[in-house]
Amino acid sequence: MARYDYHCPACDATFEVEHPMSARPKVVCPSCGHEAERLFDPSSIVFRGSGFYNTDQRTKGSHAEKVSGAACDSCPSA
Repeated sequence: MARYDYHCPACDATFEVEHPMSARPKVVCPSCGHEAERLFDPSSIVFRGSGFYNTDQRTKGSHAEKVSGAACDSCPSA
């Protein structure tokens, strides 16, 4: 379940509703009963740090690169 912010244009109230991402329900304002509009909210994912792509990549001497096309002693035989 995801939480979405809704805004009522009639009474200017802002509130939160939880529903599945695939659902597109008609949401009414809990204060006045008028149909509310879903607010656009940019992604809540925040990347902090000096650069994830530099620290999350494999090093050049990784096991996958050593095995590509060649037999490996620690790999099970096919």
